[in-house]
Order: sequence, then C-alpha cells, then structure tokens
Amino acid sequence: MTAFQKKYKAYTLRNFRTIPQLSGSLSPAEEHAIDVVGHVLPFKVNNYVIEELIDWSNIPEDPIFQLTFPQPGMLSGAHFEEMEQALAQGLSKAELKIVANKIRYQLNPHPSGQAHNVPMLDGQKLTGLQHKYRETVLFFPSNSQTCHAYCTFCFRWPQFVGIDELKFAMRETELLVEYLRRHPQVSDVLFTGGDPMIMSAKNFSAYVEPLLKGNLPNLQSIRIGTKSLSYWPYKFTTDKDADDMLRLFERVVQKGYHLAFMAHFNHPRELETPAVQEAVRRIRNTGAQIRTQSPIMRHINDSVDAWKRMWRMQTRMGIVPYYMFVARDTGAQDYFAISLERAHQIFRKAYQQQGGLGRTVRGPVMSANPGKVQVLGTADIQGERVFSLRFIQGRNPDWVGRPFFARYHPEAVWLDDLEPAFGKAQFFFQEKASGVFQN
Repeated sequence: MTAFQKKYKAYTLRNFRTIPQLSGSLSPAEEHAIDVVGHVLPFKVNNYVIEELIDWSNIPEDPIFQLTFPQPGMLSGAHFEEMEQALAQGLSKAELKIVANKIRYQLNPHPSGQAHNVPMLDGQKLTGLQHKYRETVLFFPSNSQTCHAYCTFCFRWPQFVGIDELKFAMRETELLVEYLRRHPQVSDVLFTGGDPMIMSAKNFSAYVEPLLKGNLPNLQSIRIGTKSLSYWPYKFTTDKDADDMLRLFERVVQKGYHLAFMAHFNHPRELETPAVQEAVRRIRNTGAQIRTQSPIMRHINDSVDAWKRMWRMQTRMGIVPYYMFVARDTGAQDYFAISLERAHQIFRKAYQQQGGLGRTVRGPVMSANPGKVQVLGTADIQGERVFSLRFIQGRNPDWVGRPFFARYHPEAVWLDDLEPAFGKAQFFFQEKASGVFQN
C-alpha cells in the first residue's frame, strides 16, 4: 500500500487481537494485560502507528509500542487485580464500567486544577473553555473529543472513557467570541481536545472562521494542540480534504494572525517517516509555525540520546523545539515518571548538544496547579541542598519569572513532592493556587 492509497483504520480494545502484527509478538499474558488495563485506561491505535512506527522485533520494549499499547505496570497491582477479577466474573458491560470508574476516580482524573480553570459568562459555566493564564484561553471543540490514536501517558485520558462529567467540550464558538470580547487581556486561543485535527477541514473551519470574523483586536495567535503529525500525517498530504485544511491555515495567516501548530512528538522515530516529513513541509508552506512539546517519560524517551536526536531533527526540519514537560500526576504517572533531578540532567545534557536554533526549548517543566514550573537545577545555598525553580506561567501573572527554592528531594517527581527550602512554612504561591487566573 503506497502513501497515496493509505486508508485510516483504527483498532480499539474490541478488536485489537485482529492486528496482524500481534500474532507471535505477544504472549497470552501480555495480551491479557492489554485487555485488563484497556478496560480502565483508553486504548486506540491505528494502522500508521502499527505499520510505520512500531518495531515489532522489539516488543514490548519498543518505545512507540509503550506509547500506544496498555502495559501491566500502568495500573497498580491492586487496581489491576480488581479489574482482572471483574472480568473473570463475567460481569455485564454496565457492571464492568462501574468497577472501571471506581478505579478511574482514584487516578486523579483532573490534574493541575483543570476543573477549577472553567470560566463563567453571564452566570453560565463555559465547560468547553479553560482560562488558567491571563493571556491564553483553551477551547475544547465538541467535534475534537478523540484522537487518531491514544497516548498511554495522556493527562486528558478522562476525555475518552465515557464519563461525561470528566469531559470538557463546547459546540458553539459564539460564546468563545463573546468571552474574548469581554477579556481583552486574552491574546491567544488554543484549540485542544482530544485532537482538533481529528476534525474535517469543514468542521474545523466552522470553529475558526468566527474568530477571523469576530472583530477581536486583542487576538494575536491561534494555536492548534495536536498529535496528528505523529499519528496520522496523511491528514495533511493525501486525505481527501488535506488541501482544504491547508488553505484554511493560509487564511488564518493571511488575516494577520500567528498560527502556531503545537505538535506532540515523543520520540525521534515519529519524525523519520517520509509521510511526516512531507506533512511538515506542507504545513510550513502555509505560513504556520510548528512548535513541539513532549513529556519526558520512562520506557519511552528517558535518555539524552532520544532528546538530542529529536531536537536536532526538528531544528533541521524548520520546527521549533518548545517544551520538555514532566509526566503529570494522573493516570499511569507511576509507570512513566522519573525524578526531577534525573529529568533535569537529561535536559541539560541534550540541550548542551544543540546549536543555538535548537536552544529555544524549555524544560523540564511541571504544568502544575499554580502554573508551569521549570526545574533550573540543584544548588548548595547557605549549607542546604536545594532545587532552583521558576514560573514560566502562573495563575497570578506576577509569579512569572520569579525564582524560588525547594528542599532537595532525590526521589521527587512532581511539585507536590517538594517542600520550601530554608525552613519556610510554605511556598509564596500556595495561598492563591486555585481558580481562574488571578488579576
């Protein structure tokens, strides 16, 4: 099958055993683990990932396999056993969902205060918006509440498990436009999901055009948060409406807006196929700027070589490396997390091996409840070993760029694991760490 004949095909828990490459690659125990974990955490993969990204001679260690297929360690032993026993009892679909939801609610489904980021307009809760930082509003179109394939680490996994109260989604853009009019401090709108690039060009245009026609002088940038370049680059090359989508990108740019394509690349392998390289070329030709981000994760990319190669490849392709994140405190965090100290060591060594154009990247960054906190390293100050940190973004804009220090903790993997240094009772930001952004 050539690239121009490529047809999208998705596999879920219902039919994953029909994937041809699985035959002989997995043991019955490994297939069983996929079945158990997949009943709690969402699972979806497509033929592009299976045929062009995964190295089936390196299963289960292959990083793309780890990125897309459930693994037994992604649930605690107790949770795995609970779901396993429920399946063994032959419970009904509805009964299995009750068991699964009980486990899901114990996995911190709304990390970093997401539920507190939803704003109001004339007494109406805008469940399809999040406004955590003064200049940026996140918009969750109702038509983007899925992805071409699911990442096993995804902090938005609750969007895909069928619990309506855990979803963020909005059908109408009129409320978004009105909200932007009343909040002139907002300069950026980020389309997210799910994945906005799961939508057809026609559907995505229905969300974008009201912004272009909305007389919004404060709006400067439109961002698209997407994994499509990694999981289905044919979206921008040979899909039937690929050209229509690119023409829409051109219209955004021609209207004077900065179109930022926020691409998620988690491993160098995702940048190597001819399909993704052609898609990147076509998107850049519209005037859109591609930036990249990824968390650093055990089993997938926790090595200097992976990040060094990934950032170098991106720079060569005209892509701007943007963020190295820390795995969020939700879902399978225990499976993926590495210590903050090790994350910084990997970042520093990979960063040192970039040319100046590749040193646009920031990290490692925790996107936590009070804001985006960057780990700058460790130091010895006043006889105490400390982490040096700063806010890149904050609920209170006054926090941004402000350095602070935490007691050194070699096993810390998240902000909540840290304590203030120098005998202080609390960090300066802890009194105001919830709610929509602070003026």
